[in-house]
Amino acid sequence: MHLRTRLKQLALVGAALATVTASLPAAAAADSGDRHDRPSDRGLSAVIRYTEYGIPHIVARDYANLGFGTGWAQAADQICTLADGFVTVRGERSRWFGPDGAPDGSLSSATRNLSSDLYFRGVRDAGTVEGLLARPAPAGPTKQLKELMRGWAAGYNAWLEQNRITDPACRDAGWVRPVTQLDVARRGFAVSVLGGQGRGIDGITASRPPASPGPSASTSAPDPTRTAAAARELFAAENATMGSNAVAFHGGTTANGRGLLLGNPHYPWQGGRRFWQSQQTIPGELNVSGASLLGTTVVNIGFNEKVAWSHTVATGVTLNLHQLTLDPADPTSYLVDGRPEKMTRRTVTVPVKDGAPVTRTQYWTRYGPVISGLGAQLPLPWTSTTAFALNDPNAANLRGSDTALGFGKARSTQDVLDTLRRTQGLPWVNTIAADSSGNSLFTQSQVLPRITDELARRCSTPLGRATYPASGVAVLDGSRGDCALGSDPDAIQPGVFGPARMPVLRNAPYVENSNDSAWLTNADRPLTGYERVFGTIGTPRSLRTRGGIEDVAAMAAEGRLTVADLQKQQFANRAPAGDLAAADAARACGPVLPDDPEACRVIGSWDRTVNTDSRGALLFDRFWRKFTGAVPPAEQWKVPFSAADPVRTPHTLDTASPGFAKALTDAVAELRTAGIPLDAPLGAHQFVVRGDRRIPVSGGTEALGIWNKTEPVWNAAGGGYTEVAHGTSHVQAVGWDGSRCPVARTLLTYSQSSNARSPHFSDQTELYAQERWVTSRFCEKDILRSPQLRVVRVRG
Repeated sequence: MHLRTRLKQLALVGAALATVTASLPAAAAADSGDRHDRPSDRGLSAVIRYTEYGIPHIVARDYANLGFGTGWAQAADQICTLADGFVTVRGERSRWFGPDGAPDGSLSSATRNLSSDLYFRGVRDAGTVEGLLARPAPAGPTKQLKELMRGWAAGYNAWLEQNRITDPACRDAGWVRPVTQLDVARRGFAVSVLGGQGRGIDGITASRPPASPGPSASTSAPDPTRTAAAARELFAAENATMGSNAVAFHGGTTANGRGLLLGNPHYPWQGGRRFWQSQQTIPGELNVSGASLLGTTVVNIGFNEKVAWSHTVATGVTLNLHQLTLDPADPTSYLVDGRPEKMTRRTVTVPVKDGAPVTRTQYWTRYGPVISGLGAQLPLPWTSTTAFALNDPNAANLRGSDTALGFGKARSTQDVLDTLRRTQGLPWVNTIAADSSGNSLFTQSQVLPRITDELARRCSTPLGRATYPASGVAVLDGSRGDCALGSDPDAIQPGVFGPARMPVLRNAPYVENSNDSAWLTNADRPLTGYERVFGTIGTPRSLRTRGGIEDVAAMAAEGRLTVADLQKQQFANRAPAGDLAAADAARACGPVLPDDPEACRVIGSWDRTVNTDSRGALLFDRFWRKFTGAVPPAEQWKVPFSAADPVRTPHTLDTASPGFAKALTDAVAELRTAGIPLDAPLGAHQFVVRGDRRIPVSGGTEALGIWNKTEPVWNAAGGGYTEVAHGTSHVQAVGWDGSRCPVARTLLTYSQSSNARSPHFSDQTELYAQERWVTSRFCEKDILRSPQLRVVRVRG
């Protein structure tokens, strides 16, 4: 860069930062609650310094202005994806896209636009989010968070007003409109209820009394055994579109006695559940870097100069069901202690593109909405005698962003725990953290329905006695007042567990989670004593958990760890399934494929990794998916699971299973039919297309046990795996060296922007393919040294 240009840039930075710093006294007034002292939405501003890969470092004088800069910068990168999500929470998808279209799934599990709209319009009409915003903290959001939301909406709107949309996905689209603080809050609500009401939207909006026409008009009760199996399948971690790995190492295992953290969330690569990188700074108040879920105002996963944290999707079941005994004279009334209570009708009208508006009625009870099923596989029929209501405690929780804000200010893992106790806002994730003093932390601090094992034994219906042990989904007798969930004395809201009941492990040499329960957070210090709704104890672990524990336990035992060791772990790409089963498969291959010795040779010589140059990885992957999809887990291995040796069992592939021969034969035939060589390098057939380029990507599926999870979309006619649906997303490897600048490496696998015309549409995807990292620029001196520094002052 030319010296004169560089000096001009630095002068601009200095002037902008001086303005921000000079305004600091107003920050206290902005948070004081005095409306007349707060800047109007039109007067908001922020300084954004962009460094390599389009990462913004946002500086503002208070929370409203920080929200403004964040909303602006998110809109610049993700306007179409964000606007699509606001259409969802406004209940307008049918109006713009037709009732039968499918939402992208980022804000609910609704399968049609119409059911999505009926639910979110119902939330709007009921004033649900307005009620949550009106609650004083800590039960409701803090003033700081409200100011962030107000500023975010203003920043989004200012970008929209002052810029031309270039993304073809929404250029000139009528559904791209300004938003309000309430829209931002509604989006946060949708994220909070993803595991509860959001999971049941189709069932909530389809419920009908038995006298009414529709899919709920049934006279048969659900079969407990089948329902339990369906519930187990529905809540199984391996079937989820979100997961994660995270590990924190104690200072006793590291080279300098300070903590280390590796966070590896597995999230969708497309749509509104993507992460977006930034640094947020209010001088003297907040300085945090990391990733935010689109549409949120805070850094959800990140680090500061003292603390780093990540999240993994937890096994806690964030909902429960209440089985209602109906009034014989009225199927829309239910009995509690013998007294009838009338259901509340919520009649919702949805405008529809090229058609008449659709009006439907939803039915709500003291426990929550009546629901006709959870997913297609778990029907809950409304009969003349029985109905089911869904309880979701996160429908009263708009505190998750306050939790993240508290993490951003934390100075230690103790501060992280204190934040969780104060805010109690995380709906469906665990927290793993490390700090610069060498502490490590795992906690499963979730907002969960207060289902104790004692309550489940005492109050479960026959259906619940099957579903609760199998899946953690409690079905309680809604006709008994003594079966209410009750309250813990340290809980912010009624009907949930308080912080004292949460599984916590502090200062173990390592704490690791790969979406199994808290039990084997550290294999030498197993966690027990928690209720079944949190997860299982003494049950088989996934191959990803087993492989992850093997890896991190060996790292901790070796010691002298650095951030570079975290980077190596992220891209080790070891396939635990290959280590356990490939040799057995190769030995048994000959009799199965007597005329095709190449297949046996390829499996036998495979290096047991999923690197892009691995030969045999694709064949084993296709075989393993077919085998594990057809053969129950208990029948896959000769040596069964033992709770006394949970990391190494089960093992020894059962090649005598008929499913083995069929899976292997089908996998070989599939690749040959597609014209794919059996020994082709994985990267030649596992790639993403960006523009006119095929970018090979490493990693592999959940069933193989891969840490660097890649869940690609199979398209044999297109050459193999031609896109990634979900998997490794925002990765961070963080440590400290005694200075005020964290030692951090990050990577956003799908890049910062969804706009194919953006220079940051695929730049980090290219890095991911090369297994390279971004060196984080956290401190001022590092930001100012960026050769790609670009400074923007944004105003309303």
